[in-house]
Amino acid sequence: MLRFSLIVLAIFVFVTPDLLLAEDRYPTALIRVPESIKTVFVAETSTSEFHQFNNLDGNLAIANSFYMSIGKKGAGKQRSGDKRTPLGLYFVTEQLDTSKLHEKYGVTAYVLDYPNVWDKNEGRDGDGIWVHGVHPKGGLRPEFDTDGCIALPNDDLNSLQGKIKSNVTPVLVMQQLDWREDHSGMALRLELEIAVSEWAASKANGDLHAYLSSYGADFRRWGMNKAEWSALSMQSNEFKDYQNAKVQDLLLVAYPEEEGLYLSHFRLAVRTASKQINSIIRLYWRREESGLLKIVAEDVG
Repeated sequence: MLRFSLIVLAIFVFVTPDLLLAEDRYPTALIRVPESIKTVFVAETSTSEFHQFNNLDGNLAIANSFYMSIGKKGAGKQRSGDKRTPLGLYFVTEQLDTSKLHEKYGVTAYVLDYPNVWDKNEGRDGDGIWVHGVHPKGGLRPEFDTDGCIALPNDDLNSLQGKIKSNVTPVLVMQQLDWREDHSGMALRLELEIAVSEWAASKANGDLHAYLSSYGADFRRWGMNKAEWSALSMQSNEFKDYQNAKVQDLLLVAYPEEEGLYLSHFRLAVRTASKQINSIIRLYWRREESGLLKIVAEDVG
């Protein structure tokens, strides 16, 4: 019991709140942003604005808002070729050299990781969703004018050089950016922090029962339902040799356009007797009828 308590305490140190917003206005979707993430982007499809939030010394402030174009058919991508821009939380995976591509992609392009595991669980498909520039002689593109990508004027996109980091920078694509004027989200943030801490502690403590209890009845992974995945986990018990586990760089987001769905994205540092293992974990949480938050989807990397 002492070892378990120490593990929970050690992990909780890494998930203490570190997000404040200038002028005490809080984007509802951004529950917690770690200091390791210096910039967050929010693509607001209802206003055709691409917002840049800077995270400076734990203070989140809106730095710029740029005009953007989205898919010809609007937002809410479901399938390949539907010419819609996806709604959700995505991470930039790489920056592309557009000098050898069609001029319509402009000065550069950043690839988003659509479809993510939640999209796949929901049956969405397609790929090739970028944040890119525009034709150098084309001027501003119409509001609905891409095949599903987000297009920014070249000068605006150039101004973001160095702000966008591969596999670090999140891009929330949502219909409307909502704000709150108080600290009403603190209870939810604390609840999610504790849920993540307990999940990690169960791995570090080798407590398979506690670990599996974090997952909801409708959890799916690798095409398996909860029962099938649990059976596989019990057979492998991959964390039986874990000595400790630390949650670092925890990002908490209310998932866009999915009522009651929350994403925790973090670095998990695990030590065994012989090696150190570092992984990027994404856990999608949803509240059950019991009132408890349970994991409904998971991804690594």
